[in-house]
Amino acid sequence: MGLGGLSRHRRAVAGMGAAALAIALAASGCAGGDETNNSAVAGAATTALPDEPATGTPVRIGFVSTEGGAVVSLPEMREGAEAAVEYVNKNAGGIAGHPVELVVCKQQEEPTSATKCANEFVEQKVTAVLSPGTSQGGTILPIVAGAGIPYVTLNGVSQLELTSPDSAALSAGLPGTITAMAAAAKDKGMSTFTLFASDGGGLGALANAMGAPLFQAAGVKLNVVPIPLGVPDPTPLVTSGLSDKPQGVSVIADAATCASVYKAIQTTDPAVQRVYIPTCLAPDVIDILGVDSIEGSIGITATDYLSDRPDSVLYRSVLQTYAPDAAVAGAASSGYQVVMALAAATGNIQGDVTPVSIKEALRTAKAVEMPAGGGITFTCDGTAVPQMPSICSRQMLMGEINDQGVPVNPKVTG
Repeated sequence: MGLGGLSRHRRAVAGMGAAALAIALAASGCAGGDETNNSAVAGAATTALPDEPATGTPVRIGFVSTEGGAVVSLPEMREGAEAAVEYVNKNAGGIAGHPVELVVCKQQEEPTSATKCANEFVEQKVTAVLSPGTSQGGTILPIVAGAGIPYVTLNGVSQLELTSPDSAALSAGLPGTITAMAAAAKDKGMSTFTLFASDGGGLGALANAMGAPLFQAAGVKLNVVPIPLGVPDPTPLVTSGLSDKPQGVSVIADAATCASVYKAIQTTDPAVQRVYIPTCLAPDVIDILGVDSIEGSIGITATDYLSDRPDSVLYRSVLQTYAPDAAVAGAASSGYQVVMALAAATGNIQGDVTPVSIKEALRTAKAVEMPAGGGITFTCDGTAVPQMPSICSRQMLMGEINDQGVPVNPKVTG
């Protein structure tokens, strides 16, 4: 392979990683982006934090951070996780009384750095490995599981993450996202729906296989249109996909593809109803599309940023205290949720906190409320999606998008 071919191959591999990560961000409710504009939550309630420091021996927890990559870098995920750890250690009594020592490893959404992180977690003898969502779970999981370390992700992307007995995928993932789309289409009285899906890693075929029966059960005809990675102008594909005049549309892709596809939709059929995943509500995407074109549409998410529910108030309060520069309606939420969910699911551990006790606590915990999840619960006993037994929930949130590009008054679906 010549240098030009090698360069194209590397871009393609990186693109598939970005597309896979977009699935993770879609399902975890993370809009991505690095903007710190918190105008969307101005005036939302916060509260004073309790004073209950952890006093036991520290528990080392590994954290997979997506940072420094050429295609995607989301340090806000780490910032949200670190804020949650500060809260757990200083204000919430730790995990089963033990303070958390977060072992952060930064990887660039490619196998070499991901393998390095997995080996580092084993060497550091962490008690569990947490990921807010990564395209490299299939690389990391076998290494840490081989050392007896449980792997907990907010959202699994690879088949291994969704089926391995050593993995717990807390959020509903792609099945939950597509289920919520079908529910939104039914709720709005649609009979036809077109889904534009980035074709990295066979995502288009997967979305069709999952989506066709779900939409059919909702009484809606689904048409999935694959969008090739790196296509310079998707307008011809969008025009073709809208030729049968669907009543609703959505896009599952990375932020750049979201922007280009929705821009083409605006030009081709500006009146069609739209359903947005969080990746497509990233600040830079909204800047391109204009919030006026998005406001009033349906947004799918797994995070309740704005309500007065106690867990939502706590989320805003923790970020205000320990990560004041992080965007509340941004990527920090996924790091926060995966740390806080682990603490909630393992709170009843008696005695030492070990890989075995964490794995057993996750397996036996029932209907645990997802932190800042708007009422979403997870149960990691393999029953949520039997074909993918590592998925712990079928539930997502959907709500009307406000003038800041954030879904409000979300309701649980799934």
